[in-house]
This record gives sequence, C-alpha cells and structure tokens, in this order.
Amino acid sequence: MEKLRVKLGDRSYDILISTNWLSQLGKTVKGIIPREKILIVTDDRVGNLYGDEALESLRAEDLNAEIMVLPHGEDNKNLATVERIYNFLVEYNYARGSTLVALGGGVVGDITGFAAATYMRGINYIQVPTSLMAMVDSSVGGKTGVNHPLGKNLIGSFYQPKLVFTDTVLLETLAPEEFRSGMAEVIKYGIIRDADFFELIEDKMESLIKGDVELLGKVIRRCCEIKAEVVSADERESGLRAILNFGHTVGHAIEALTNYRKYRHGEAVAIGMLAAARIAVQMKMFSEMETQRLWKVITRGNLPYQISNLDPEDIMERMKKDKKARMEYVRFALPSRIGETEILDDVPGEIVLEVLKTMTD
Repeated sequence: MEKLRVKLGDRSYDILISTNWLSQLGKTVKGIIPREKILIVTDDRVGNLYGDEALESLRAEDLNAEIMVLPHGEDNKNLATVERIYNFLVEYNYARGSTLVALGGGVVGDITGFAAATYMRGINYIQVPTSLMAMVDSSVGGKTGVNHPLGKNLIGSFYQPKLVFTDTVLLETLAPEEFRSGMAEVIKYGIIRDADFFELIEDKMESLIKGDVELLGKVIRRCCEIKAEVVSADERESGLRAILNFGHTVGHAIEALTNYRKYRHGEAVAIGMLAAARIAVQMKMFSEMETQRLWKVITRGNLPYQISNLDPEDIMERMKKDKKARMEYVRFALPSRIGETEILDDVPGEIVLEVLKTMTD
C-alpha cells in the first residue's frame, strides 16, 4: 500500500493507494471516523459494480452503513441532486457524527463532498474514487461543488475529506472513453510541475492506455504527490494552487456551452490545455516546439484538440462568468516551459480570441 499525506494542520489526511483492496474499506476507515451512521453515495453504474462490496466491507466491521444510488452523468451534478441527499439524511436521522462515503468518479465525489460540507454545517466524508480522473485529481484537495447552467462548479466549498481510499483495480471496469478523459489530467500534471513525468507519459502513453497496472500505480501516485504538495501549500487557491487550473479556463467554458453533454471533462480540458499553450506561444512565453509535444501526446491519448460548432465569441463571454474570472479579465494558467506554469490575470482578449478561432471548426 502506498501512503501519501496532505498536510493541512488539523485537516490533514492520508491518500492510500493499493490494488484489489476494496474489501478492506471497513477495516481501514473504522478508526478514522465516528462509529455512527455511514451513507455510501454512488451512481447507478458504479453501484452495480462495487456498491455491494463496499457496503458489506463496512457492515463486516459492525458499522451502521446504508447506500444511496444516484443517476450517473455530469448533467446530474446540480443542487437538485444534492437536495436528494439532504432529504435522505434528514429522513433517516443522520447527525453531525455521521459520515458520507463518495464511491464513484469526479461527479459523485464533488456532489458528496458538497453535501457533507453543508449538511448540519459539515459532517465527515471519505473519497473512494473509481475513475482515473478522480484518482489523480478530483478526490484530492477538498474542492466540492455542483454546476450551474451558466458555469461549471460555480456553487461549492473547500472542504477536505477524512481519507482518500484508492483501489486501482477499479479501473479495469472503467469505459475506455472515461479512461482517456482521465489521461488529460495526468498530462496536465506533467506540464505544470514535472518535466520528467511529462516525458514518461510521452514514452509510455500506449502502455498506459493498455492498462499497465504497475505503471498506472506509479502515475497515480505521482499525480497525487504533486496535488498534495500544491494543496498543502495553498489550500484555498490564493496563489500556487491556481496552476491546477491549467486547461480548465477554456475547458469549463466549452463544457457549460454544450450543457455538459458533448465533451467529457477531460476532453474539454485537453482542448483547453492546447489553447492555453497556444496563447502562451503568442505571448512569447512558451515555445512552438513544446506546444507540438503537448499536441502529440494529446492526440496519442485519443483526446480532442479542436472545438466543434461553437462560436469563439460565445466561449469568450462564458469564460468571463467562470469562478476564476477577475472583474473584466479572465485568469489563465499558462506554461512557461514544460514543468513550469505561471498565473496571469491580464491576458489580452484579442490573443485569446485569435487562438480560439484557429481551434474552432
């Protein structure tokens, strides 16, 4: 078992990474959370695969656990779904010592974390990520929230889990398109923080896509190490943590404009990373050669790199509504070289628009 620590004082917690150990969930969490009611929150896809095993693991340790199954999909990441969780918690008398367990991908993790952050002003929750996207990114760091029709994750809270419990064997049942989507976040970590890691992804992309378990474990660990370092230094995104938004400014706008149905999150982020790289080239802070390296690894990961059937002006307008906007400016995380990223608040709009036009078919 691999163990990493997210160091946040009295809110610190561990990220545990192993293979084929979901059956150990109950033994692992029983000393971390109060022995009060536990609710597993999952979706219909993950629940059918792993819900019973997770529930039985908790109950085997005499933990009072139940399960709630939500519809899958990004378009269910909204306040109405959170209200369903609240209603269950109230109806069945869940109190402040209760715990939520998020068993699923990024959508389930974000929704469950937000419900935990706001129910009775905060109860415990645990992340059990089941997608590559969640394992390398969304389960770590305490960003919780839901979407609004005008923007992604506009409603949310910073609220840390008590534990991240990762079982890499769960990736075996992940749909190929969801795995590819998660690879966008993996690529992101190489660009923003670790040139050697990016080179590893370049060299081993085919092995990763084929599901090399040992290699995936190393990749997941490195992504979690980077995120833990960044979050420990800047929990609430007042500075350094903003580099994690590389690719997300354009990506979130694309997702919102297409009602979260045309592009998976990682697909939109892949397009957004390439857009950010090209903006950085135009601003003479990133090289064309490095942009080509990024483009090649995105295409080898079978991720999109063009925007279809969207007006660049609409994308610009939607970016201004993003939670990362600063008054009339849009905040961008832009690469200065592979492995290093800068945060700029004053990127000229004409450069952004010019780049978007070159990427829109």
